Formats: sequence, C-alpha cells, structure tokens
Amino acid sequence: MRAVVQRVSRASVAVDGEIVGAIDKPGLVVLVGATHADTAAQAEKLAAKIWGLRILDGEQSCADIGAPLLVVSQFTLYADTRKGRRPSWSLAAPGEVAEPLVDHFCTALRELGASVETGRFGAHMDVSLVNDGPVTLILET
Repeated sequence: MRAVVQRVSRASVAVDGEIVGAIDKPGLVVLVGATHADTAAQAEKLAAKIWGLRILDGEQSCADIGAPLLVVSQFTLYADTRKGRRPSWSLAAPGEVAEPLVDHFCTALRELGASVETGRFGAHMDVSLVNDGPVTLILET
C-alpha cells in the first residue's frame, strides 16, 4: 500500500456537492492506494505507522493527542508514468481488491483509537484541505 500523508489544520471531502467526511481541527489527511499484492496485514502495519507518526505540533502523533484523520482512497497513487504522456493504472488494484483493503486500513485505525472520517470509494471527490506547515510525507509498505 502507498499513502500520502498531509498535516492539516482542517479538511473535508465532498461528493456531488455533499460533504461526506470532514475534520475541523488539526489532524492528518491520508490519501491511500492499494496494489495487487497488498494484504490486510500490510494495511494494519500502515495504519499503525501513520497513527504513531510524530509530525503534529510539538513532535506529537495522532495517538498522543487524539487528532482526527480524513482517509481518501486514491488509486492514482499507483500511476505508471514512465512511458508516454498517458498514465497506466495497471499497478493499481482493481476496486474489488482495493476497497476491502482501504476499509481494513480505516478499521485498523479505529481499533487503535483513531477518529476517522472517509471519502466515498470510487466516487469523484472534491477534497479541500489547509496543509499545515506544509508537511507532506509518502509512506509505502
């Protein structure tokens, strides 16, 4: 799995003009994608890593202060742009593989004690955020 993690002061995600997930205080936005060989164990490991990342104010983690997370599935994290100008999506897991992994990732975060908001898998989403810092990290299992 691959994740882009951004420290934010607030964020939201909308589908067809309706807010489906939002955090209104400092936390993290996590864009997460899956590839064909990813497993539930990898989703759990990634969730634990992000929950404990000490990238909030005062070198604290979400686990330290109970900061919320907004998780948005994003298959485009596995774009292959090595050839030509049109990205290939062949490295991204198909929806029937990726959706349960993203759900498992969110469940793992919640089991750790996280407050998790989400987008809507497979939908066209408008993501709004105020990047704090800016702080942006890329993590991969």
